[in-house]
Amino acid sequence: MRKPVLTAKEAVADIADGAVLLAGGFAGAGYPMLLFEALADRGVRGLTLVCLNGGQGEVGAARLVRDGAVDTLVCSYPLGPADHVVREAVESGRMRMDLVPQGTLAEAIRAGGAGLGGALTRTGLGTRFAEGRDVVLVRGVEYLLEPAIRGDVAFIRAHEADPWGNLRYRHAQQNFNPFMATAAKLTIAHVDRVVGDGFEPASVHTPGVFVQRIVVEGDPDGHPA
Repeated sequence: MRKPVLTAKEAVADIADGAVLLAGGFAGAGYPMLLFEALADRGVRGLTLVCLNGGQGEVGAARLVRDGAVDTLVCSYPLGPADHVVREAVESGRMRMDLVPQGTLAEAIRAGGAGLGGALTRTGLGTRFAEGRDVVLVRGVEYLLEPAIRGDVAFIRAHEADPWGNLRYRHAQQNFNPFMATAAKLTIAHVDRVVGDGFEPASVHTPGVFVQRIVVEGDPDGHPA
């Protein structure tokens, strides 16, 4: 089935208040900027945002935080040199932040996409991170149980798509994007281009069955180039 190629505004038009949003990216690599900006333009509220951090400066995810759209931020690296809006939102009490070790966060999302109940990890045992979490004993060894993370929507950044929604990533775009694409009810892919002839099966990084909408890099309004 061919997947619709939409503007960014069209692609995010039905994302509801209170949605759980998974968003790929590691700093500037694999970051779905067009989708963040289009969603911020809509003025949504009550989001739970799951991503590496809360964005940088006051654009993208940081704009959502600045505008009060995010109630809860689930992340692993919240405060870099340009992350002042995250600090202000947390310290003022406007936003809750759940800090999760990066590998644990990745595995929890991967578990969500695989239909598992969670991931077992020894990271954080005996620390404040373990407070309130279940401990599972496996062959005499203790593990923390990190519940699976699933989203209502995933914002994915890839290099190429074909008309059927199969995706290929470029270099460091393969950070959180591939497994976030599998863990949401609706996956929107922001890509550089659509390749009309399709891909060889062995070269596909994310199968199109996980992708519902495509947005092609274009002008600031997200109109396909």
